[in-house]
Amino acid sequence: MALEPNANQGSPVKRSTAMRDSVRDSMRGRVASHGDTPASSGNLANIITVVRILLAPVFIWMLLEDGGRHGLLRWAAAVLFVLAIATDGIDGSVARRRNLVTNVGIILDPIADKVLTGAALVVLSILGELPWWVTIVILVRELGITAFRFAVLRRRVIPASRGGKLKTIVQSVAITLYLTPLWLLLGEWMLVVNGIVMALALVLTVVTGIDYLVQAWRQNRADAKLQP
Repeated sequence: MALEPNANQGSPVKRSTAMRDSVRDSMRGRVASHGDTPASSGNLANIITVVRILLAPVFIWMLLEDGGRHGLLRWAAAVLFVLAIATDGIDGSVARRRNLVTNVGIILDPIADKVLTGAALVVLSILGELPWWVTIVILVRELGITAFRFAVLRRRVIPASRGGKLKTIVQSVAITLYLTPLWLLLGEWMLVVNGIVMALALVLTVVTGIDYLVQAWRQNRADAKLQP
């Protein structure tokens, strides 16, 4: 007796083809020019974001290879970190001015920031220059809020507050101060400055994380009241 063909036979191939077609379609569109037509997922702003992510392994290698000796590689890593962080404002500005905002960019941009700052904090702790509890507190806040933001993204977008933007700036400054061994040039009082700025970054990280959750809770209550 002949076997009936399986209805699901070939479905993995169809799913793979559909996914490939979807990716191909998302890459069509404007790459750099301004306009109202759909932008490509491979547009200029997203390329800058991806480059920032790809710089993270190079940055990590430089720090670990230097091994806390504070030599040329350490200074190079600090410069690379500053340049990579600076591209955060560039890709966002390009995306907004040229109408190149895409779902891919919305997802990749915060990931790029967390990869770079997280890598710096972890390696500084590995080298024994930053207490692990500071790194853990910051990473738990950053990763937790990012995961929460993605979880509610389909329902609504909770914009970053001014405090959140200030937190990002202070974090970047604090990490940069730790990366650049200025205490070798200016004296050990710079270590005190480093600690104060990192403490401020830690406080802002925790406070803005709590504020973000409070905003989300208030929005949930407001939405519940509007429902019949």
